[in-house]
Amino acid sequence: MTSSQTSFSRREFCKYAVGTGVALASFAALSGVSAFAAGSGGFALPPLPYAQDALAPHISAETVSFHYGKHTKAYYDTVNKLIAAKNIAGDSLEKVFLDAAGTPDGTALFNNAAQAFNHTFYWQGLTPGGAKAPAGKLAGLVDASFGGFEALKKELTAAATGQFGSGWAWLTSDGDRLRVVKTSNAENPLQKGQKPLLTIDVWEHAYYLDYQNRRPDYVKAVLENLVNWDVVASRLG
Repeated sequence: MTSSQTSFSRREFCKYAVGTGVALASFAALSGVSAFAAGSGGFALPPLPYAQDALAPHISAETVSFHYGKHTKAYYDTVNKLIAAKNIAGDSLEKVFLDAAGTPDGTALFNNAAQAFNHTFYWQGLTPGGAKAPAGKLAGLVDASFGGFEALKKELTAAATGQFGSGWAWLTSDGDRLRVVKTSNAENPLQKGQKPLLTIDVWEHAYYLDYQNRRPDYVKAVLENLVNWDVVASRLG
């Protein structure tokens, strides 16, 4: 990981959070990512907001079982071990991974804390049978930033399918506009001062059991059927 990829400092993030009205504690609640509770033994793996089979047939119960029950849980388990060893307590996941980013001995902590955050953000952004398009303020910003919802879906599809190797496609808020970005591995738009609103996981474990190497089919299924646009709107604020 290069210094340019992790150049968004803790001080810069605090300035950004104040400027947009997104305090660290409130962002954890907004995103559905549980904050660290002192004396609790670490970060708790948040429960899914739906049944394990609720995303089928677009994402199967088997995929959710492995992706949430094993991969996501493993990131939480590992970050809890790492913060216990480093005697870190009382912080949000985003503070943990932003503080660890780019530090000489912080690679493992960054990877696991960021992946715990990213995965929970992903799960909380999905729903069976939700609204099929943004509404209200979010819809207005989509129109202003992309020229319409179909254009946004095309940009998200291009980012998700064009990400080489493992990573994420994101819809973010950046000042008074929305942007679509992609990140590799565990990286997160918060590192660049952008507020994440929606993410699509394009690590192979997110789709391989259901779609094998057909990542575009998985991305289309998520965008057309599973995005929780109400949650995305709530993250916008």
